[in-house]
Amino acid sequence: MKKIAIFAFQGELMCFAHALLNVLDLHARGLQAKLVIEGSATKLIAQLADPETPFHRQYQQVISEKLLAGICKACAGKMGTLEEAKKQGIALLDDMSGHPGFAGWIAQGYDIISM
Repeated sequence: MKKIAIFAFQGELMCFAHALLNVLDLHARGLQAKLVIEGSATKLIAQLADPETPFHRQYQQVISEKLLAGICKACAGKMGTLEEAKKQGIALLDDMSGHPGFAGWIAQGYDIISM
């Protein structure tokens, strides 16, 4: 089975929405897909937890289907959402100097898409 890891860096909701939609679509098509929230996208997690926010449903679906691998610990700290990540139970990824590195994903056979 093909394995895809999408690293979402963009902190603009409409850009991040495409990461959510693609992870869900890849999963629905039978691929093993995971989402890693990185960079300025880490600031969106509190907003996406609000049911009134566009793409809240897709965010919740990514979480419920266990497609969210985690969030960058360093970037969540810089963007002020580290406590929100902990509150939401999102795994903190920090294997590369506080950030999630590509190497571990590649070693597990994942292709990486950066958005």
